[in-house]
Amino acid sequence: MPDTASAEELILSDGSRYPALWLRDNCPCTDCALPGSGQKLFTITDLPQADELAIEHFDQDPDDSAVTVVFAPDGHKSRYERAWLREHQPGRALPHDDRVEDAKFLWRQAADLADAVPEATWEAFAHDPAAQARYLEALLVKGFVLVHGVPVRDRAVLDVAGAFGFVRVTNYGDLFEVRAEENPANLAFSSLPITPHTDNPYRDPVPTIQLLHCLTNAAQGGDSGLVDGFAAAARLRELEPEVFDVLTRTPVTFRYVDGEADLSATNPLIGLDAIGRIKQIRFNNRSMRPVALPPNEIVGFYAAYRAFAELLYGEAAQLNFRLEPGDCVIFDNTRTLHARTGFTLSGNRHLQGCYADLDSAASALSVLRRDLT
Repeated sequence: MPDTASAEELILSDGSRYPALWLRDNCPCTDCALPGSGQKLFTITDLPQADELAIEHFDQDPDDSAVTVVFAPDGHKSRYERAWLREHQPGRALPHDDRVEDAKFLWRQAADLADAVPEATWEAFAHDPAAQARYLEALLVKGFVLVHGVPVRDRAVLDVAGAFGFVRVTNYGDLFEVRAEENPANLAFSSLPITPHTDNPYRDPVPTIQLLHCLTNAAQGGDSGLVDGFAAAARLRELEPEVFDVLTRTPVTFRYVDGEADLSATNPLIGLDAIGRIKQIRFNNRSMRPVALPPNEIVGFYAAYRAFAELLYGEAAQLNFRLEPGDCVIFDNTRTLHARTGFTLSGNRHLQGCYADLDSAASALSVLRRDLT
């Protein structure tokens, strides 16, 4: 079929349809958008109402690479590359969001990773753009990357974060020390075992990337573990959809208090996007406050909470490894839960950690891909 147009829409030969108002709002001309960034130079209220806007006529480039549309009532002219129209075709696919489950490789158990555990060397991560692109993609898609050979020195973890983004400073400072303290205000600063959890769910927004760099690990025990929270949530939805629903709509308050901070945030354990895709896990039994539900809903919530925990705590679900001096694990804290076995105080164990942001990692990856093509 040939390209056609009515007053209301443009219809291309492949059957794709582009409403007039959608086209006008996405005009790429320099009167409408900043060159380079593409930021719009008008607002929605500057456009005619839908019933006042129409396609007056359209023309095709001789090589069929673009379409030019003239709008009524103002005669505005817009030119659209066909490749751009195909990429952004309305209704062609669900909205892209690199934070949701659709954009991820889900591993229900450590065995799903087989020999594909994402590992990097610091030299490549820091200095090889193609390698860094692969590792950042692994972080965003698989939920973590393990970097070996980071210099064993104070504050080196900040250099790792700086290689792809910016450090998020919290009440713990730009970095935090993970080692046993005599009177710990946080369980992380003890030698006790810690089950899989999200860090800082009492913040909104939650820190989206966490880094842990090993300076020394001479203790007996203290091994690390990671669990794919998205995979566990997807499995729960598959097995018990009603239970999954409870955890996506029940508000849970997390709180942390010490001498210098009083932080709290309320969100469901499983966060969804606007169309129901898994987007964030908030799971930390240490920081949960009493759930504010009617008495007749309490037992149902706890049954759902327990079912999710059993999936997260399953032995096969956890990828176990030992951080040695110079190792730095980087993981998506909104998806990948981390854990630790207990350790003896007779041997020193010292990690340094910091937080960074997923949007910085995604931006760095996009720029690397653009520069590498």
